[in-house]
Formats: sequence, C-alpha cells, structure tokens
Amino acid sequence: MKNSHHDPFQERKLEKLQQITRLIPVVGWIPALWTVYYHQGSRQVVSISRFSLRLTVIWAIAYSLLWLSSLQTSETLTLRLLYLNGLLTSGYILVCLGLMFRVWQRKN
Repeated sequence: MKNSHHDPFQERKLEKLQQITRLIPVVGWIPALWTVYYHQGSRQVVSISRFSLRLTVIWAIAYSLLWLSSLQTSETLTLRLLYLNGLLTSGYILVCLGLMFRVWQRKN
C-alpha cells in the first residue's frame, strides 16, 4: 500500500533543485530562460534564473570579445588574451559552483 503522507518539505527540495539547475555553468541558462519567459516557479527561482541569465550573458560576451581579439593580434598578445579568457571562464565556473553550493547548503 502506498504511503499517502504528504511531505511538506518536498516542495522546498524541488525548489532547491530548480535553483541549482539554473546555476549550472554554460547550460543553466536554458532552464533559466524558460523560467523567466514563462514566469514559472517561485519568486526565488525566478530571481536566481534572472541572475544566472545575466551572469551567463556577461561571460559569453566577454569570452567572445577576448577570443575574437586574439584572432586579430600578434602571437604574444594572442597567448595573453587566451590565458585571460581561460581565467575568465574559470572564474565564471567557480562563481556558479559556489552559488550552487550555497543553495544546496541552505536549510529548509
């Protein structure tokens, strides 16, 4: 027989999972865009989705500009720009992982 007991914390667990998925580096913008566009989820999930979108767009623009600039310059400057691009991407991923950890750690 199935347990018909309703777990009041189940919705909080689902919301936490929704928040974490929106913060996944590089691909989290897809569910975040869906959430913002269709206004689905709690106020907190929508807020994190907007933040994730902003962070990803800023990273993508900076990444693209550095990469395109590296194609137009000398070898020495190209190496420096690509190194800076790597630092930028690493920073973006670390910020996303840090935020995911903070959401995961938060108590119900």
